[in-house]
Amino acid sequence: MTAISRRVVILGGPTASGKSALALAIAAAFDGVVINADSMQVYRELPVLTAQPTAAAKAQAPHRLYGFLAVTDRCSAGRWAELARAEIEVALTAGRLPVVVGGTGLYLRSLLAGLAPVPSIPVAVRAVAQTRLAEIGKAAFHAELTRRDPRMAARVRPSDGQRMVRAWEVIEATGRSLADWQAQPDSLQPLDGPRFTTLVLAPDRQQLYAACDARFRAMVEQGALAEAERLSSFELAADLPALKAVGLRELIGHVRGESTLEAAIAAGQQASRRYAKRQMTWFRHQLTQAHQVGGAGPDAQFSERFLGEIFNLIRETG
Repeated sequence: MTAISRRVVILGGPTASGKSALALAIAAAFDGVVINADSMQVYRELPVLTAQPTAAAKAQAPHRLYGFLAVTDRCSAGRWAELARAEIEVALTAGRLPVVVGGTGLYLRSLLAGLAPVPSIPVAVRAVAQTRLAEIGKAAFHAELTRRDPRMAARVRPSDGQRMVRAWEVIEATGRSLADWQAQPDSLQPLDGPRFTTLVLAPDRQQLYAACDARFRAMVEQGALAEAERLSSFELAADLPALKAVGLRELIGHVRGESTLEAAIAAGQQASRRYAKRQMTWFRHQLTQAHQVGGAGPDAQFSERFLGEIFNLIRETG
């Protein structure tokens, strides 16, 4: 085992690209600790649907920040960043290599670039924004946002309901555009001290989509449907972050008799492919200094050559 002093590996990439397998291989080779940076893998009730590490993987290397919150809890980028920083410091103090892995771009960005000091938004304000979007539709909501906050409306696509709601709720709650808040000095500064080796898995798109399809079907066979059934029996607030897990809405729809299982699987596969596409776009435009490497699917068995190149890169930058 080889440890790298004061070095942190950041590993991002789209869903089903093989991030977890690669993170485990790196941790095993460098006496590392795998730290989750996926916003859905923090929830304990969804281990299958969110592809959390198996018991076998956890036996090979320590894993942190997986399944530690209830679905009724809310995890933000700021909250995660504070927890991740603490886990990174624990690992470094112990002489281990922190391997931060996930597909939630904002979480990774919070470590590398910090976060803008946007105040917390009251739940009631967020609910009003979501209700308004549902009532009038995305096009009309974007037009309304243009009247209220033209700068943010110009930055957000009319098809991106989540970002439109975010812009609307911020100006409603604070009286200031989200653009103003983002222009301020960060309230959460970039992590200072360790050096970063940042890797992004960038697989062939068609291979990735095939991996998304295969993995979602496998998830259903391995217990994701049972997870959806349990959650559907709870009385959960509609805006809980955990309910945004890819494929959950489609499976709950089947549980409630709204679709056949095959239709739910097909819809979940499509949602997974769309999510992977958005992730690839984000990483391509936001982590421009990252080392781009290939991907090999959800249960990746990376070749010796592929791993050798990555291990050498970590040693050279360590």
